[in-house]
Amino acid sequence: METQTLVIASGNSGKVREFEGLFSGLPLIVKAQPEGLDVEETGSTFTANARIKALAVAAETGKWALADDSGLSVDALDGAPGVHSARYAPSDAERIARLLQALESEDNRTAQFCAALCVAAPDGRLLLEVEGQCKGRITRSPRGDQGFGYDPIFEVEGTQRTFAEMSLKEKKAHGHRGRAFTLLEPRLRQLLSQQ
Repeated sequence: METQTLVIASGNSGKVREFEGLFSGLPLIVKAQPEGLDVEETGSTFTANARIKALAVAAETGKWALADDSGLSVDALDGAPGVHSARYAPSDAERIARLLQALESEDNRTAQFCAALCVAAPDGRLLLEVEGQCKGRITRSPRGDQGFGYDPIFEVEGTQRTFAEMSLKEKKAHGHRGRAFTLLEPRLRQLLSQQ
């Protein structure tokens, strides 16, 4: 099996590291997208945004590109922040503070993380698309120092721990991105074997 380069359509170093770990068993060279490449996410769903980013980065780099669009949908906020999760506030700390403030007097704290993954080729073909979900609830204050984004305030259903309190291995097993990856991995392995 020839080693394929896969460009992660993200400037987020935490996300790129997470994918490097997830793909360590595959014949892939994982790279971050070029500095300064900014793709406008105009889709109304996580899948649409992943598709837009994967196609743009694959076309720009001439390599296969994997994009994920993921976010947090909070039931009491009618699914917000949803596709606007990354743009809900300027930094992780401010996003967490804004969300906790929005839920301050709310007892219904159920939420779910969703991750849509898309792999595209430089010729404009969509090679793979999958979506994974993880249910949980929003805590009243941040807990843990692992992970990034909303991880410190998202308690995974059935674990009594936030993503930020879990190792990468545990997060992969429980997380939305890990679940999407579980769907993607065998199909990606098959695709690589056909190259």
